[in-house]
Amino acid sequence: MEFNHADLFEGVADAIGERVALVCGDRRLTYAELDEHANRLAHHLQDAGVRPGRHVAIQLYNGVEYAAALLAALKIRAVPVNVNYRYVESELLYVYRDSDSVALLYDAEFEDRVAAVAPRAPELRHLIAVGGAPSIPGAVGYDEALRNADGTRGFPARSADDRYIIYTGGTTGMPKGVMWSTEQMLLAFWNPAYPPPAKPEDVVENARGGGPMVMMPVAPLMHGAAQMATWIAWFMGATLVYTRKFDAAQVWRTIEREKVNSLTITGDAMAIPMADELERGTYDTSSLLAYVSTGAIFTGTVRDRIQRLLPNTMILDRFGSTESGSTAAAVAGSTPEKGLRFAPDVEDVTVLDDALRPVEPGSGVIGQVARTGYIAQGYYNDPEKTARTFPVVDGRRWLLTGDIATVEEDGSIAVYGRGSQAINTGGEKVFPEEVEAVLKGHPAVYDAVVTGVPDERWGSRVAAVVQPSGDTPSSADLDAHCRRELSGYKVPRVYAFVDEVKRSPAGKADYRWAKQIAEEAQ
Repeated sequence: MEFNHADLFEGVADAIGERVALVCGDRRLTYAELDEHANRLAHHLQDAGVRPGRHVAIQLYNGVEYAAALLAALKIRAVPVNVNYRYVESELLYVYRDSDSVALLYDAEFEDRVAAVAPRAPELRHLIAVGGAPSIPGAVGYDEALRNADGTRGFPARSADDRYIIYTGGTTGMPKGVMWSTEQMLLAFWNPAYPPPAKPEDVVENARGGGPMVMMPVAPLMHGAAQMATWIAWFMGATLVYTRKFDAAQVWRTIEREKVNSLTITGDAMAIPMADELERGTYDTSSLLAYVSTGAIFTGTVRDRIQRLLPNTMILDRFGSTESGSTAAAVAGSTPEKGLRFAPDVEDVTVLDDALRPVEPGSGVIGQVARTGYIAQGYYNDPEKTARTFPVVDGRRWLLTGDIATVEEDGSIAVYGRGSQAINTGGEKVFPEEVEAVLKGHPAVYDAVVTGVPDERWGSRVAAVVQPSGDTPSSADLDAHCRRELSGYKVPRVYAFVDEVKRSPAGKADYRWAKQIAEEAQ
């Protein structure tokens, strides 16, 4: 057995095969049943010519098929590649080509887009439609693909160096494929509540001894956070629960029905509609022990609101990235409005200054959050970005996350925001996250994204794209609210009001869109 996700899942399935591994809607599969299901898909892909090291794209909503596709690709030493199901044709073509994918599993709902783009991706040779009969020549239906396939294993030996790719980004440019070895990824995203495994067999024993935990990642599986939550659940021997799409009422009904213990979301974009629904309806949330945000941070007002609604549930913020793994937890009481501080889980996380030297705790020197040790290998098909993001200093390889921060005297990391989004106005840096958090504290603001727009005098001025929660507030009212919480240079000079703030399915802000809207308003 290797530190390889397919090896480890098979070991867990052999140890606790009768335990329920996955629930989605009215479908329930035990570990043994899911393993057999994934074996059939793996053999089909193998028979279709997918070889070790080749890439299998997955353009699906959450469900059994997505989980099986991840497992099936890894079982034959192929590489799963996530595809954002909201992408339009030009974006899909970029990902199909950039990833060099040779096979694609897609939801039948997306067939028109797939049909228009797939012929222009020269490597893409095999298509599998899920949820309906395909009309694309040569494509096969998912049920047909599995019907006569072998449900046993019989796959070649795997390696801890087998590759796993997660495409991320797209809010400021085209997404990039973050490359991991399975061993490094497993350990980087290991549940910090458990000691890391010394050998692969420890993972199986951990799952065997796991209690009847029920865990639910709410984000779409095309987002790395949900995929990592999936593996964490399985390697704890837990039952994993999905909903096909994000719908707040359906999420709460599922929590009530399945007695979910741990819920993982991505920040305010999911927390706010879930809070709205919890206030409107009546749901039994007594099973819920932990409500965790990862991939995006709670603002203080939203976190406090969730805590009031779930007084007996732990509300947790996790800090990390697709490139770094899970690295830190929010310090109690810290928020984007008051100042965001994180306590690292591992010694390999620090802040490096402009000379790429560790920042002395309490010095006040500003740098960027960095990690060494268990980090990604780089970006697929982009050696230049890899070299910039993963520099080698004194023989040690680092990841520069781009998060601007300093180290406090107690060793905690104070994070100001993402450097690539910082607005330089008259020589002062403004981090959008802080201003967004303050705006969302106004009772008339449902959501907000802050960006910079050109200014002849100051270079840039701060602009806010605001989604009201009811009647549209006046710019003067928002200005007065912000000035009570922020220095004058951080207060938005431009407001654009929209019916809905555009975000990714995982809740990430679309800053390109926000900038365009703000410039039009200016």
